[in-house]
Amino acid sequence: MKLTSKGRYAVMALADLAKFNSVNPVSLRDISLRQGISLNFLEQIFSKLKKYNIVKSIRGTNGGYILSKEPEEIKLANILNAVDEEVKTVQCKKESKKGCNSKTTKCITHNLWDELEVHINHFFEQKNLKDLISNSSESRNLNGR
Repeated sequence: MKLTSKGRYAVMALADLAKFNSVNPVSLRDISLRQGISLNFLEQIFSKLKKYNIVKSIRGTNGGYILSKEPEEIKLANILNAVDEEVKTVQCKKESKKGCNSKTTKCITHNLWDELEVHINHFFEQKNLKDLISNSSESRNLNGR
């Protein structure tokens, strides 16, 4: 199981936006420079995030992006869903009668991986952007002592 760059970068970019959007819109260029993410890739990601009403774009010379909701209202699961990221730990479809290895039964470890998938998705449902920016400032304070 692996999250793609698209999912990881979407979360990184929105955490950056949540941290820096307190007054003015944030440009994708600024996020790109701070996070080391390609500007073209960010444009693709933000197009999807805008479609899912996670961000709003502001036009003009001081334009950029702002969050559509408060950081605590934006769950990581919503972000991953918006960029078509899917956490799957089993290869078969849950509703399929066919097994994981194209056999007639599920593999012997199927329930283990299925349970892990449920835990991971629950984790992403519980975490929000505010958790991320709170955790990053707490770890900076601990390391800065």
